[in-house]
Amino acid sequence: MKVITLGEIMLRLCPVERERFVQADRFTAVYGGGEANVAVSLATLGEESVFVTKVPNNELGQAAVNSLRRYGVDTRRIVRGEGRLGIYFLERGASQRPDKVLYDRANSAFSLSDEHEYDWDAIFDGADWLHFTGITPALGERARALTERALKEAKKRGVTVSCDVNYRKKLWTLEEARPVLEHFMQYVDVCITNGSQAEEVFGITPAQEGQEGDIEIARTVLERFHLQTVALTFRRSINADINRIAGMLYQNGTAAFSRWYEIDIVDRIGGGDAFGAALIYALLHGFSPQETIGFAVAANCLKHTVEGDYNLSTAEEICALAHGDGTGRVDR
Repeated sequence: MKVITLGEIMLRLCPVERERFVQADRFTAVYGGGEANVAVSLATLGEESVFVTKVPNNELGQAAVNSLRRYGVDTRRIVRGEGRLGIYFLERGASQRPDKVLYDRANSAFSLSDEHEYDWDAIFDGADWLHFTGITPALGERARALTERALKEAKKRGVTVSCDVNYRKKLWTLEEARPVLEHFMQYVDVCITNGSQAEEVFGITPAQEGQEGDIEIARTVLERFHLQTVALTFRRSINADINRIAGMLYQNGTAAFSRWYEIDIVDRIGGGDAFGAALIYALLHGFSPQETIGFAVAANCLKHTVEGDYNLSTAEEICALAHGDGTGRVDR
């Protein structure tokens, strides 16, 4: 199956050994970004994964592209030109001190790119799926126009569209985000969100708590925007090092819940993207609802054990965890 992802790839700089920004004099460098992370995960799972973006025509832009090629992502539709590569800084938390992200991505090559720079016929030739997140339209008017053009191109070809709401308060306000994301939902078939985002962005507050409240949230999102599928992620943070995660899939009036995982975090960034990629994979391959949400949450869990933005877990590894092999014993 051919899956298109559209978004910005960035350079990630992180102080070593969990130092604070104010004390750091060394940074590790990797590449990533919401949709790029999904592209790598899908390629690792064996799908034809195409990433669409614009990068600067310099060595940093090429390094970002190389990071995708390394894992089998199709980068032929990436545009190169003037501008800079977006950067984000990650301060790793510990115990009761949370992770912190600082963005330095204003006026990046991608955020200033124009919808007419992209060859849409070539991009969507043979495509089965388009995935985007709420991060991309947060980057400005041009990025919003680019996103809508991609959505229109997908729908006129009958391509399934998924959206991870991914509201980022450091990129835009709720007042800015709400009308844009609600407008884009007319193109969406599969929505990924969580309870807090559903309330903040879409104003959905359930009348009940627990699983019944979660079902109410998903049903309301699905019915309001005429969707096929809604997936919710759940997270309970014990501290910065230990979290519990789970998920729910809602479609055809029925909810399927995953098991809960307690995880010792190596790197939290990209967990939601791993969930999204695995969800897409499972839906494309006809998994049952219970198998789909189990697979997606297991992928999310495994991503937390991998350094960097990208989830490098195979379908076999994810299936093994989803079916109960969570011992962490040596595989030999």
